[in-house]
Amino acid sequence: MISYILRRTFAAVILLLVVSAVTFAIFFLLPRLAGQTADQLAQQYIGKSPSKADIAAVKHNLGLDQPVYVQYWHFIKGIVAGATYDLGPTTVHCDAPCFGYSFKNHQAVWPELTSRIPVTASLAAGAAVLWLLSGVVVGVISALKPRSFFDRLFMGVALAGVSLPMFFTGKLAQLIFTVQIPIFGRTYVPLTENPAQWANTLFLAWCSLALLYSAIYARLTRSGMLETMNEDFIRTARAKGLVERSVVVKHGLRSALTPIITVFGMDLGLLLGGAVITESVFSLHGIGEYAVQGITDNDLPKILGVTLLAAFFVVIANLVVDVLYAAADPRVRLS
Repeated sequence: MISYILRRTFAAVILLLVVSAVTFAIFFLLPRLAGQTADQLAQQYIGKSPSKADIAAVKHNLGLDQPVYVQYWHFIKGIVAGATYDLGPTTVHCDAPCFGYSFKNHQAVWPELTSRIPVTASLAAGAAVLWLLSGVVVGVISALKPRSFFDRLFMGVALAGVSLPMFFTGKLAQLIFTVQIPIFGRTYVPLTENPAQWANTLFLAWCSLALLYSAIYARLTRSGMLETMNEDFIRTARAKGLVERSVVVKHGLRSALTPIITVFGMDLGLLLGGAVITESVFSLHGIGEYAVQGITDNDLPKILGVTLLAAFFVVIANLVVDVLYAAADPRVRLS
């Protein structure tokens, strides 16, 4: 098991390097292949009617006057050892890990990202618990009572959950439970300051996300359980005299969890990289909002930092899923 984890960890590190190289090439190489010059790229960071001296200074600070592979090496070196930026009369040092420096708001990218990670992580963790529990429970009940009233009701609610967009359900929940019936707060409070208020301000966002995702998990669980409960080993377990709860949970549900683990790892990883719409609807200052700011301001270091952080979360989520596979099915370790 340890050997398997080490192999998967090494593969994850290589994958992160490949993702960083591809992402860097998209932002710095493709514009040049499309015909943009270094001066044109640098001019995007300056106001109207810039002087040649201003363009040259920004081009030098961003490293646009160097080959792309040199720029990428300096970027990787900055992540490992930090970087120093010459701003003319002053110099700014960006401590490792340095994911770049925003020349529009004159702040390093990594400290801003780390200050927003707790908000996005709180949103993702709470919603993930709700959608996983509710989705799996509803899926199991629907599979055990196929074509019944409960099955049709639950699958109808699941279809509505998938169909309704976040900006509708989120705004509707806020209108009802924060304006007309002021039960929940609207201003985010950190977990370390007041855990009860933290949960109160995030509960509507959790439920709105859970309604969207739990519908997918309910349908996955239902289809997996319907297939598993007709297998020969389920009939054998019942023939041995096992109680129905043990047959369903220990044998049926465990075998149906494989696709659920896969989807859960990907969904959680993507959500940790920034829930753009949810954070915008509920005014949460997380990674998703930071990404929107970077796109709106055309701030390349911000966009690159968010992209690499999101890729890191997805790769780590895949690594955790691989480890859970190996723990659940020993055949995966041998393969």
